[in-house]
Amino acid sequence: MGFFYIDNHGIPQHEIDTAFSLARQFFHATPEEKHEVAISANHRGWLEIGAARMYGSAQPDLKESFVWGLDVDENDEDYRAGDRLLAPNRWPAFLPGMREILVRYFQAAQDCGENLLRAFALGLDIPQDYFVKSFDKPISRGTLIWYPPRKATKELASLGSSAHTDYGMLTLLCQDDVGGLQVRQSNGAWLDVPPISGTLVVNIGDLLARWSNGRFESTPHRVIRSDDRERYSMAMFVDPNWDAVLQPATIPGERARYEPVLCADYITARFNEAFAYRDSGRADDAGET
Repeated sequence: MGFFYIDNHGIPQHEIDTAFSLARQFFHATPEEKHEVAISANHRGWLEIGAARMYGSAQPDLKESFVWGLDVDENDEDYRAGDRLLAPNRWPAFLPGMREILVRYFQAAQDCGENLLRAFALGLDIPQDYFVKSFDKPISRGTLIWYPPRKATKELASLGSSAHTDYGMLTLLCQDDVGGLQVRQSNGAWLDVPPISGTLVVNIGDLLARWSNGRFESTPHRVIRSDDRERYSMAMFVDPNWDAVLQPATIPGERARYEPVLCADYITARFNEAFAYRDSGRADDAGET
């Protein structure tokens, strides 16, 4: 199905609990405070409700997000070279401990994702480092996500996130206890993915489906909002370096089903489809650095 749970993932539970506590503080801050770290041109910071819309959906997602990535500074040579989805993160001044906690979480989740990719390579009978050779400076992103309850918003639609596939390599998801995540089965029916304490939900993204030559599947999923409970989740989108070339992994006698693709080209195209600020000028000017 392209979705599964893992435990013993190496991310301490107290780190996860602390990150969720930060998420609650951040999303319940005033709009003015959150706007100080509004999304930058390099995809770092706060996305308000309506800023993300999944391709094919007529309605924006009813959620807020906070995005961070590899913690580089303004002197980083790749950041200064242009839009590589590598940029200084935007940390809110009213939560001074946020940087330290989320940077630690990012690294632990990145390590977990790379370990999975090594295991996947072994399962495909290809060299163990096939997928992770281009991961010394990954464009992975961490995202805190808040879904308001239906009764608390003027939008009565139940979907917090419309049906979509993730477009990168791997997604590692921490859920709270509210639930709402659903995966579409091959028969078209939707299957609940309930929270299981101590686990991460892992799903295959479009890039890994392509890189594995279609042997791993990227599956549509969505999030249903609760009537009366807010929902928090924390996603880690594990991706390789900006300039990684994804050559489909084949075994002897197998034909490649896809052309090679540059990670930069693929991710940028999908970002431009999904996020309103990419073509509307809504990115905060201060965030461009």
